[in-house]
Amino acid sequence: MKKILLHPTYFPSIAQMVNVVHAHEVIFEVEDNYQKQTYRNRAYIAHSNGKLLLNVPIKHSKDGTRQKTKEVVVENDFNWQSQHWKSLQTAYRTSPFFEFYEDELEPLFTKNVDSLLQHNLTIFEILCDLIGIEVISSKTEAFEVGPIISDLRFMVEAKKEKNYSLLPYTQVLEAHHGFIPNLSVLDLLFNEGPNTLSYLESQQINLQH
Repeated sequence: MKKILLHPTYFPSIAQMVNVVHAHEVIFEVEDNYQKQTYRNRAYIAHSNGKLLLNVPIKHSKDGTRQKTKEVVVENDFNWQSQHWKSLQTAYRTSPFFEFYEDELEPLFTKNVDSLLQHNLTIFEILCDLIGIEVISSKTEAFEVGPIISDLRFMVEAKKEKNYSLLPYTQVLEAHHGFIPNLSVLDLLFNEGPNTLSYLESQQINLQH
């Protein structure tokens, strides 16, 4: 079993969680500079029209300077949490296991969110608990320039995503638009329920960038 280095992300992708279940320890990079258009503040789910983006709005620095990810504050001028929760309800209310998990997940969309980083870490803890993943997690104390552990920070890049060749599973809206691979692990959870852990453990991913 090995240690892996990941960015905390908003409702992580299935590929990220496959790597988590095969790791002994997850070290989260928390000393990096924030970058736009990454999974730090976005996730994808399956919707009636296909792939739907859930994006967390953030407050950008007024002077345009770079922000550390750990300093990023969520923009709450409009109720993005309610929008995301309604999208999940619309997309998955007919899935086999949405009702099974909704009580544990709903507080993530109703309690006030300030820090993006802390919200992502809380999401990770709750998902691990719901899926049944036992893994040690820690945070970096300085930015890792040349880590000697398995560096999977590239998986945060939404626009440069690799084809991870994950096996298909039954998706509730598959008849509308076909199977959509590597969505947020929420898609797998709502469709597969208690079988989610077994699915993640059965997948093998090339960890090389």
